[in-house]
Amino acid sequence: MLEYLPKVLGAFGLLFITYGIFIKDEIKQDWVFIIGGLLLLIYSISLRDPIFIPLQIVFTLASLYEIWHIKTKK
Repeated sequence: MLEYLPKVLGAFGLLFITYGIFIKDEIKQDWVFIIGGLLLLIYSISLRDPIFIPLQIVFTLASLYEIWHIKTKK
């Protein structure tokens, strides 16, 4: 049963990122992207995938940077 958890989390991560595309508010969109990115990172780590692990880390950090950039710009 526990072996399915990363797959379920990865599927939710994909749903979060897909949902985030349709959000108009940039900060809310970035938070949804961060959640989705972290869930997909868990899935990538479970696969031990050397391509998708760094990809998800960069994606999540980019979303965090955008939030920081928006907040400091105001």
